[in-house]
Amino acid sequence: MTYSNDDVNALVGSVEEFVRETVIPYEKDPRNEDHGPAESLRAELVAAAHEAGLVAPQLPPALGGKGLTNRQMAPVFRAAGYSPLGPVALNIMAPDEGNMHLLEKVATAAQQERFLKPLASGAIRSAFLMTEPDGGAGSDPSMMATTAERDGDDWVISGRKTFITGGDGAGFGIIMARTETSATMFLADMNTPGISIERVLETIDNSMPGGHAVIKLDGVRVPSDQILGAVDEGFRYAQVRLAPARLTHCMRWWGSAQRAHDIAAEYACTRQAFSKPLVDHEGVGFMLADNLIDLKQSELMIDWCAEILDTGATGTAESSMAKVSVSEALFRVADRCVQILGGIGVSRDTVVEQVFREIRAFRIYDGPSEVHRWSLAKKIKRETLGAR
Repeated sequence: MTYSNDDVNALVGSVEEFVRETVIPYEKDPRNEDHGPAESLRAELVAAAHEAGLVAPQLPPALGGKGLTNRQMAPVFRAAGYSPLGPVALNIMAPDEGNMHLLEKVATAAQQERFLKPLASGAIRSAFLMTEPDGGAGSDPSMMATTAERDGDDWVISGRKTFITGGDGAGFGIIMARTETSATMFLADMNTPGISIERVLETIDNSMPGGHAVIKLDGVRVPSDQILGAVDEGFRYAQVRLAPARLTHCMRWWGSAQRAHDIAAEYACTRQAFSKPLVDHEGVGFMLADNLIDLKQSELMIDWCAEILDTGATGTAESSMAKVSVSEALFRVADRCVQILGGIGVSRDTVVEQVFREIRAFRIYDGPSEVHRWSLAKKIKRETLGAR
């Protein structure tokens, strides 16, 4: 099925209505916990999205989706992000959305049946186990310390992982481990012997179910048919996942930043100070104007990068540019909104306080701005010297 622009616009309208009418009322639900929405809340939201026909719209129809291109996904994901719970309801939240994309591209038919289908339906969650503590892999995956060794028809994985989003309560994980000459990805049920949650980290964000865990891998035995793709191709597959995942982060958080701006604008237009509305004071009005500029520039950057990915390009450099530009612009938006709201902005009377925390964390997750700038600088040097 091919979606037309009219189809996409209609879908965006449906998502907007669903988020406003169904999802936003859940934001005050006590099941929104420090480590993300509780499983009962997540399941309730996904069930509501199933009833509305809105679950995982980016996936092909065979997996229950609508077969959207990256460019078509952008306005849909932005609409979902208008509430931090919107992506959870639509089953497009990290890390599941990125894992679905990777499994669709790389997994065997049997692996898709076992892991992808229940993930796509929202029946289970997943995790992506790459980042490590103790001098292991972080922004530099070549430092990976977790190892996988052959033992007959199995592989035995040992190591530790950290900041594993959704690890606590996930049905399965994609584990990156160093193998014979490089790194390999493995699929493993999270109840496999040897996998244990050491702790769930206390972080400033709390939008992602399961929070961010430290996980120990102690002699985890995985059969060869649970290798994702080919042996020693893990780093290449990571780029298949990470470039689009950076961009979908941008899409979702754009929606939340727009929500914060709308709340701040409403407040500024109705709150009086010194005999006139706040918006008529240039210090406030100009902050709202700057929000519009940052939001529009971010929207254009997202759409540009999505179009690059739709050509079949890896989009590594483009997604790095988008990740830096959009995360920093949206943080400026959220920060201004807190400032405009004053005391209310640092309270939980509105969602703005959470949006501020979530987008601040986003500037680090999926690679901090400094690493992306460093990568882009290397690209500049390589292309400049190569042109001589």
